[in-house]
Amino acid sequence: MITKTLVIAPHPDDEVLGVGGTLLRRKAEGVKVAWLIVTAISVQSGWSEEKVNQRADEVKRVTELFGFDEVFTLNFPTTQLDRLPMSDLVGGISEAFRSFKPDEVFVPHPSDVHTDHRMVFDSAASCTKWFRYPSVKRVLAYETLSETDFGLGTDQGFRPNVFIDIEPFLDDKLRAMDIYASELGVFPFPRSHEAIRALAALRGAASGFKAAEAFELLRERS
Repeated sequence: MITKTLVIAPHPDDEVLGVGGTLLRRKAEGVKVAWLIVTAISVQSGWSEEKVNQRADEVKRVTELFGFDEVFTLNFPTTQLDRLPMSDLVGGISEAFRSFKPDEVFVPHPSDVHTDHRMVFDSAASCTKWFRYPSVKRVLAYETLSETDFGLGTDQGFRPNVFIDIEPFLDDKLRAMDIYASELGVFPFPRSHEAIRALAALRGAASGFKAAEAFELLRERS
């Protein structure tokens, strides 16, 4: 039985695109949910104060919409994770694992085209060893529109084998994505309402639901 779910997001909005409906469903089921945000923008790294404040407001509003029980922020510079020692990433993720003690963990897929996503996956994998993090029972990789579907590798593509019915939660997932208005575009841009609905319908058609999110189960122990 799932009691605590943690989603690891390289950037704010990955949690909505990949796991938004499932997080809303878990919350409705009485599961405690947490959000680990790995990167952040700052004035020091070249972003305007207006944009930094906007992002802080977005995170606050998303937290309220999902009802996250805990939010962990590592504040590493966005698009620069490959310049950091892996030990820094592992250490930050490890602290969140030890604090929240999740039994279900959602991670970005290793085939994602964005380097930040791949670095986060590799770091998170180090925090799933049962003898160091015994709470973790289930690890799943999620797909992120414009990242997972744009990878060109042929050996390690996204192969979903878990499908979760999100039909009752799809509209709220889209409402959550609207909070990140600057990340949305006009269809056929991948991060659009039409694309999000289409992917939910496609994953639903593959699994017998009207709308679903798909995941690749990486490890499960019971």
